[in-house]
Amino acid sequence: MSGADVEVLVVGAGIAGLAAARDLAAAGVRPRVLEAGPEPGGVMRTVEVDGYRMEAGPNTFQAKPDFCAFADRHDLWGGLVVAAPESRRRSLYRDGRLVPLPRGPLGAVTSPLLSPGAKLRLLAEPFRQRGDPTGESVHDFFSRRLGPEVASELVGAFLTGVYAGDERELGIEAVFPLLAELERSHGSLVRGGLARARAARRDPAPRGRPGSFSGVAGLGGFSRRLAAGLPEPVQTGAGVKHLAPAPEGWQVDLGEGQLVARRVLLATPAFATAELVGSFAPEAAALLAGIEYAPIVAAGFGVDPRAVREPVEGFGFIAPRSSGLRLLGCLFMSRLFPGRAPAGRELLHAMLGGVRWRGCVEEADDVLVERALADLDRCLGLKAAPRTLALRRWPRAIPQPGRGHVRRIAEVERRLSAHPGLALAGGYLAGVSVADSLASGVRAAARLLAR
Repeated sequence: MSGADVEVLVVGAGIAGLAAARDLAAAGVRPRVLEAGPEPGGVMRTVEVDGYRMEAGPNTFQAKPDFCAFADRHDLWGGLVVAAPESRRRSLYRDGRLVPLPRGPLGAVTSPLLSPGAKLRLLAEPFRQRGDPTGESVHDFFSRRLGPEVASELVGAFLTGVYAGDERELGIEAVFPLLAELERSHGSLVRGGLARARAARRDPAPRGRPGSFSGVAGLGGFSRRLAAGLPEPVQTGAGVKHLAPAPEGWQVDLGEGQLVARRVLLATPAFATAELVGSFAPEAAALLAGIEYAPIVAAGFGVDPRAVREPVEGFGFIAPRSSGLRLLGCLFMSRLFPGRAPAGRELLHAMLGGVRWRGCVEEADDVLVERALADLDRCLGLKAAPRTLALRRWPRAIPQPGRGHVRRIAEVERRLSAHPGLALAGGYLAGVSVADSLASGVRAAARLLAR
């Protein structure tokens, strides 16, 4: 054992850092976890206001296989809740009304969101010539395989709700890596999907759980539960000022003191990671700093369900770029999970900004509330003003992986491979969802343990 103060230092206590720390602790390594913010969880924060329970950041997640395996290892299912069955109903705002989004390929063929010509083009996908998705945007990929109307009206709308981004700039290999691989390996999404389904029936590998999930006490409560399972408390209000290689590992400057760590796991956003690695890996830092982020304003409103024209039912709705709204969408949180609103009231979680309104975070509160309510009125028909509960600004909320993102990250990892005692985790690497971020922390912990 060296003279290092810390065996493994985890910088960042978002979902990626907490997952990494839990796996490290389970393997017998006692990690120290630093968090610059006031509490563990990163963007996963839950606010309580007069009987309303609101998320300041992400609201739900899918329980993908890696997440399920992690929850099994650490006995976490008791702190989670699956969304009500009505969450399968999702809508899109178009021409002054909410239109149900299709569920799967068959639903797309019968959906009023697509023209007859677009539906015929969709059905012709298995007969399209194989292409090369390398460096292609999401829009170009889906236009080529399924038609431009599907790319803009369905896929673009979906990505508004996930990335708050522009499908013409997002890269297919980063956003939908499986679809890119299906075309490469099978020449068709349909043929590849069928082959994958057949293989899955024979594959004993763990599978995910259906539905959308949250914490029983919100995602902030889930973060606290993860942190509570660590061998020592997360050190909050503790940002790292400088990081540098040292003979016994890593020299870490905390501003008010220093320590030496044998190994370091950076579970920080790309821009923060760039600052920390800049002194010893400037090329990797430049690549990380080049990853764009979309801003988000989250606004919570309490509403009397009798005071809206459209019923508050289902998961919520998306407002695509073609709608002309500043509103990205709205989730009906009290319809999804219990305990999110007082009896007789509904909780609306509205999202503004994204790449279509980058200046949203600089607007005054009254401007944001006015804009949100005006757009909600167009979509839902407000008969009375809802109660404004909370506003939360996230200037750099969601990474925007572009056409060359996969190669960018591979080059970052190549340049940092000269420092085997360092690992990266976070939503900018290989997926922005809660489950993807958690999986990145699990992988980073495994790499450090293997070394």
